[in-house]
This record gives sequence, structure tokens and C-alpha cells, in this order.
Amino acid sequence: MGFGDYPLEYDRKVHGPYDPARYYGKPDTYFSEVKLGELGAWFGRRNKSPSAVVGVLSRAYWRWNRRFNHCRIGNAAYPLQVIIGGAIIGYLINYPRTQNHISRKYH
Repeated sequence: MGFGDYPLEYDRKVHGPYDPARYYGKPDTYFSEVKLGELGAWFGRRNKSPSAVVGVLSRAYWRWNRRFNHCRIGNAAYPLQVIIGGAIIGYLINYPRTQNHISRKYH
């Protein structure tokens, strides 16, 4: 599977139009339904390759994008998420410069 190709599990005749937010592999137990004793076996069944991690992040992005950006009736959720995310990133970038300005009580 190369960059930009369909997943190997995707079959157009079975699944219909391609949806980038859907997992086409064999369904497994959801993480919220896994019991504590079965947790090791559940993690053992996961694909931990870099391409699988990129696929998970890509599907999460497309689900978020469809929910907040490509909706029919827009609201302030998408712009606020972008603004607050930018503010948090800016704060983390500038934190080493501002940590010396913290008010402290000296004894």
C-alpha cells in the first residue's frame, strides 16, 4: 500500500463509495468494551506499524472534519477550535520565554 492508495481491505463492489473516515478492516471489540483481563490480548491484535498509525490519525481527522467543518448548518465550533488550538500552540512555543516572569513569593 503506497501513499494515496485505497486500503487493501476496501472493495468497491462491497463497500460502495470510498469514505476516508471509515475503517475497512475486520471489525474488533471497541476499546470501551474491553475488559481489564483482555486488555493485553486486545493490544496484541493491533497493527502498530507507522502506516497504521498514520491511517488512524487520518480517519480521526476526516471524522472531525466532517463533523465540524463540512456540516450543513454551521456554528462557531470550528472557528473556536482553530483559534483556541492556535492560542495553546502559541503559549507552548513561548513558554520558555515567559516562565521567568511568573510571580513568586520569596521567603
